[in-house]
Amino acid sequence: MSDMFEDGPGSVVAPSGNSPEFTVSELSGAVKRVIEGEFGLVRVRGEVGRVSRPASGHMYFDLKDDRSVIAAISWKGQVAKMQVRPEEGMEVIATGRMTTFPGQSKYQLIVEDVSPAGAGALMAMLEARRKSLAAEGLFDEARKRRLPYLPSVIGVVTSPSGAVIRDILHRLRDRFPRHVLIWPVAVQGQACAAEVAAAIRGFNAIAPGGPVPRPDLIIVARGGGSLEDLWGFNEEIVVRAAADSQIPLISAVGHETDTTLIDYASDRRAPTPTAAAEMAVPVRMELIAGLDGQGARLLRAVVQGVGARGQRLRDLGRALPRLDSLTVAAAQRFDLWSGRLGGALVLATSAKRARLDRIAAPMRPRLLLDLVARRHDRLAERDRALTAAQTRRMDRAAERLALLSARLAPALTRAFADAGRDITRTREKLLMLDKRLQAAPALRLDSLSKRLDALDRTRQTLGYAETLRRGYAVVRDSDGVITTRFAAETAGALEIEFHDGRFATAPRTKPTKPTPATPPGGQGSLF
Repeated sequence: MSDMFEDGPGSVVAPSGNSPEFTVSELSGAVKRVIEGEFGLVRVRGEVGRVSRPASGHMYFDLKDDRSVIAAISWKGQVAKMQVRPEEGMEVIATGRMTTFPGQSKYQLIVEDVSPAGAGALMAMLEARRKSLAAEGLFDEARKRRLPYLPSVIGVVTSPSGAVIRDILHRLRDRFPRHVLIWPVAVQGQACAAEVAAAIRGFNAIAPGGPVPRPDLIIVARGGGSLEDLWGFNEEIVVRAAADSQIPLISAVGHETDTTLIDYASDRRAPTPTAAAEMAVPVRMELIAGLDGQGARLLRAVVQGVGARGQRLRDLGRALPRLDSLTVAAAQRFDLWSGRLGGALVLATSAKRARLDRIAAPMRPRLLLDLVARRHDRLAERDRALTAAQTRRMDRAAERLALLSARLAPALTRAFADAGRDITRTREKLLMLDKRLQAAPALRLDSLSKRLDALDRTRQTLGYAETLRRGYAVVRDSDGVITTRFAAETAGALEIEFHDGRFATAPRTKPTKPTPATPPGGQGSLF
């Protein structure tokens, strides 16, 4: 803290008391050491607030509950190791260490790992991600493409060491051998999502006609597993790569009951990797048999069609008239119209010339000159009116500008005076708040310590262990705590708990419930 505080221009206030002086850096360092020493490694459960991912690769987000918010940060290397990335609205358990950021006078949590707060939270996050991607249209049926009937090259994205690729190759060899390209990837773990997305984009980036053949179909395959094992195929980067693929894609991830987000974005979903191979190619022997049958049917159809059309042509030919009877009438009409054509042309030309003379008679050069003069006078009149209107408008604008200029100087003077008064009031308020801030931590810490002591005494008083110390006991049987005498008599073995331990009684024969005795005279007892 500084030795003096300024209280308005020209005045100095001396510090009160003999408190030790700290520099800002010394005080910030002391606070940092206290917080890091008390909270070396903590696990915090809360809801993820806003999430920010700048170009540096670090991740900034908030952890909050219904009353408080903690700023959290994960460095680039820690983000790369996370199996689950925090998203806004998730309830997570964050593991890390507390520290301070002196540049902004705030404390924050350096998060090393994030895990969902239970399987329900993981499924809720998966459903929220599915709805978000569906709202973008990535799962629309209109985006899906038809699979090629007989692809020449098939690209398979899977692990080269698992049983999945052997099942696919074996099934393709049995049905219809094809050229297969294998892109090896990790099918679970941290690298799964990035490698699968890169493989899908890599197949799409292969140029047609190049040294490496471009696949006509892509199969993304993996065997069954738990939700965590298949989580890589639920990542947004994989779903977007599958939706953007220009090559038709079959998703064969897990067993028939397993569903991942890539299943919604792919063009077809196969229940198993073997079923994906069956979808990719037909059975060769069935195609050969079908082609033979179709060839025989085509040959029979051609022979029957040619014969039927030949017979139809012969039948129609017998019904046609003679050729000269069809052309005689047309030739006679042609001769008649050709003889009348010359006279009709002369009459039409004469009629058109007479009409032209009637239309051109009123058109004289003098009429055109008069029309041009009238239009010129009208244009000059409109020009004079426009000039006068512009002059009046500029005069009004100049008068308004002069009026506003005269009002501007007093307004600026008043604004500067108001700003000076506001600055003075703000400085006084800041000095008062600084004094309250110096005293607040000690008062708050004392209040919290007293509250903690009171809560601990209440916990000890209300616990049933204190009741046992006062001479009471808890009686249990195999069904739980016994609270009635009849239940204790009918129970087999009993377990009795005192404040210093428990012991069990030997099993007994359960008696039947006693029937209340009726006193002489038939009058029942009131008790």
